[in-house]
Amino acid sequence: MAARGQPGRSPPRRIAHLDMDAFYASVELLRYPELRGLPLVIGGSSAQQPGVLANGERRFSRLRDYVGRGVITTATYEARALGVYSAMGIMKAARLAPDAILLPVDFAAYRHHSRLFKAAVAQLAPQIEDRGIDEIYIDLSALADDTATFAQRIKDAVRAATGLSCSICVAANKLLAKIGSDLDKPDGLTLLGADDLVRRIWPLPARRINGIGPKASERLAALGIHSIGELAQADAGFLQQHFGRSYGRWLLAAAHGNDERPLNTSSEPKSISRETTFERDLHARGDRRTLSAVFTELCTRVADDLHRKHCRGRTIGIKLRFADFQTVTRDLTLPAAIDDAQDIRRAAGECLRRVPLDRRLRLLGVRVSALSPCGEAPDQRVPRQGELALAGDLCRGHD
Repeated sequence: MAARGQPGRSPPRRIAHLDMDAFYASVELLRYPELRGLPLVIGGSSAQQPGVLANGERRFSRLRDYVGRGVITTATYEARALGVYSAMGIMKAARLAPDAILLPVDFAAYRHHSRLFKAAVAQLAPQIEDRGIDEIYIDLSALADDTATFAQRIKDAVRAATGLSCSICVAANKLLAKIGSDLDKPDGLTLLGADDLVRRIWPLPARRINGIGPKASERLAALGIHSIGELAQADAGFLQQHFGRSYGRWLLAAAHGNDERPLNTSSEPKSISRETTFERDLHARGDRRTLSAVFTELCTRVADDLHRKHCRGRTIGIKLRFADFQTVTRDLTLPAAIDDAQDIRRAAGECLRRVPLDRRLRLLGVRVSALSPCGEAPDQRVPRQGELALAGDLCRGHD
């Protein structure tokens, strides 16, 4: 799968997706190696910090002891085998895996190891799109090296720099590389060629395509479409009838492995966002605590991304997708740039107040744009009415 382009022609695209394996949990296992092989969950608050017993042994909190509104950030594969997953409420996770270990989030440690693994990759392949604290895309198209050998060099460099494993898939585009990096986890190395679409991708559930969430997967299943291959064979008009013109067209293209998106290798992002699709549709009234916890977690992760990028933003936005797939966005531009999680939450909360939350939600997202480097004097202007009295409660005014 080496690039052997002809003179005057661009080499075939070789896009790699690198995903760190259970990143936050794996970083914690470097610190607490005695927890290896045990179900471990990251989330909650600093109250879950390990204690030290009189004999010098560490005492760890268990999920069954947790009381609060927190959500799970990540979990080890042992915990996932028990049904625990990211964005799940910790109280719900405690019912599934009461004896699982619970550790608080330590973003400083995760940012440190994120910088280490990305610097190690950049030494070998500088064409990188940063997708967050634990994943990147890498353009290998112009490199003459054998693909499998070079991908293994990247994996070895990441392990040498961090002590952690990652999974890599190399494919013709970002969509397939993203799917493929999950096929052989953990510590996987996957190469997807043209012949692998039917053999390895089409048998997978449709939800494995990034952009098809639980609700869309349920609607596809109700229409008799369960796998990516079945989606690829669906009639274009049929999909557009049930999912709308734009999303229906995208569903069919994605099932055929088509994705022309280029890598965004700019070191200055235009915006930073985080979003999550819920396992079940949630309502602002009946699921207030869960939504509020997820909302806070999204704002915290956006703030963490801003800190890692050494930038701030003046425009705060939200994205809501309702059960009927209608998507709504709202933005608010502030007098000065911010990067604090609580400030972002207050501004995003003001955006939420401008949307009637009388229907069930399937997706919630938070975005920060109009970015500027930290230390740069922000543009000043006269605040718009209401901008200095931002509301932070997710559901305030929607009882």
